Amino acid sequence: MTTHDDTIEYDLVHWRIIRWILWRAIRKSAHRVLMDRSLRNRTGREIRWLRREIDSFLNQVASEAARLRPLARLGALPDFGSRLMVELAIYTVAADRTLRGSDLDQQSARDALADIGWSVYRRLLALSSLPARLVTRDAGKRLRWSIRGLLVFPFRPVGAPGYAAEVFRQGEDIHTHFTHCPPQSFARRIAEETDDPEALAGFANSWCQYDWPGADLIAADGHRGHYIRRRTLSAGDPVCDMCWAAHPTHTANGHLQKPGVSTCG
Repeated sequence: MTTHDDTIEYDLVHWRIIRWILWRAIRKSAHRVLMDRSLRNRTGREIRWLRREIDSFLNQVASEAARLRPLARLGALPDFGSRLMVELAIYTVAADRTLRGSDLDQQSARDALADIGWSVYRRLLALSSLPARLVTRDAGKRLRWSIRGLLVFPFRPVGAPGYAAEVFRQGEDIHTHFTHCPPQSFARRIAEETDDPEALAGFANSWCQYDWPGADLIAADGHRGHYIRRRTLSAGDPVCDMCWAAHPTHTANGHLQKPGVSTCG
């Protein structure tokens, strides 16, 4: 076996291990969310899935992910972080298509998808932001340090077809204006190439909604309002103009508080 072949085999084995870890986390989150969840079928009747029904759903997701994976073009992506995020997006789109093909009401299916995804994302975000939350109680520093870390991995802006972004700081706030997002590009490709526009809508209703609670999780100061975005790639805009605000404008109960100085507008 040549050195080139050794490298390819190592990469394949390495990626299989990563994929197994991701799938294990997804399975646990799906069981956690769906086991105690009230669902609604297409006739409007409230139901609950049993373990065998959840396992059947997950088996279908795994099969659908295998069918979608060649369309992800993972080999064309420039770095591991992009490939990792697209791998997660594959499972998201696969789960969305499986849920929409079930006997569930479409809104119930979409809400379940968003909650499963948030269960996975919340744990990953809590782990990545833990060092900043341990070191400082300043919400602005927690946000800036955590986002800077995430921009090293997995969201490193290396340029399309990987992540592409302009990153800058204004005052105590950090801005990340993404002009290319590999997971969003994958979901859009599935929507277009399989004539399934709901695939992009399902992605937008899950991934694109996590930044608001995610920012508050990182800030960990008991307040909401640490994130603002007016445009998003999944809606057809040319940029996701994200602003991570050191000073929130709402309390955890949703009440207005005296705002701090923010450049988010």
